[in-house]
Amino acid sequence: MSTLPEDKPLVIAGRTYRSRLLTGTGKYADLEQARQATEAAGAEIVTVAIRRSNIGQNPDEPNLLDVLPPDRYTILPNTAGCFTVTEAVRTCRLARELLDGHKLVKLEVLGDEKTLFPDITATLEAAETLIDEGFDVMVYTNDDPIMARRFAEMGCVAVMPLAAPIGSGLGIQNHWNILTIVEEATVPILVDAGVGTASDAAIAMELGCDGVLMNTAIAQAKDPVRMARAMKLAIEAGREAFLSGRIPRKRFASASSPLDGMFF
Repeated sequence: MSTLPEDKPLVIAGRTYRSRLLTGTGKYADLEQARQATEAAGAEIVTVAIRRSNIGQNPDEPNLLDVLPPDRYTILPNTAGCFTVTEAVRTCRLARELLDGHKLVKLEVLGDEKTLFPDITATLEAAETLIDEGFDVMVYTNDDPIMARRFAEMGCVAVMPLAAPIGSGLGIQNHWNILTIVEEATVPILVDAGVGTASDAAIAMELGCDGVLMNTAIAQAKDPVRMARAMKLAIEAGREAFLSGRIPRKRFASASSPLDGMFF
């Protein structure tokens, strides 16, 4: 008889989180919509693209932290839009300065403007530099189990494989790679990029991922706040399904009420 999966809490860089849904803060109509959607999602960790969002570096502009304050949310600065090691490392250093020594960052070093796939060689170099400087690195990578293992071994606090290209909404394109990454994981695995709707999020959780990060799927929905609620429920349902242990797939039917032992 197979054992059920262990219901381990989500712990990132020594901190425990209840919500397994991480949300972005870009692409909303305005900051108020971002606030409402974040609350509807129940997110505790919110990502902030330092090169695109104001968290204090532009004093005369609206500050994202006024609607999503650090005393309520874990702010996760990310290096979105960085295509070189130098850009990514500099962005993380700026975030640490703006957030009073904040160490948790999401690293992404992109290699192609069309697909926004990660440049893995550059990401490895940047991750090594940031870890040496004391950052807690959550790393965006492709869905390669070998690279996921290497990032974990070098000291990244979470590995975030893509489900599909950023903003594509295609959902998980390689279930087996994600499943292999999860099965071999020694750090939290969070699907990042490519989620389009609630069923995509549920599938990621059913595969055993520790969480899902998304932005476009919520922010660009026709009703972002309602979609945020849908994603929250999908994450919870997918996690419960994973912990419950699904029935095996079979080619033929199996009666819900067996005929064995019946009187005729």
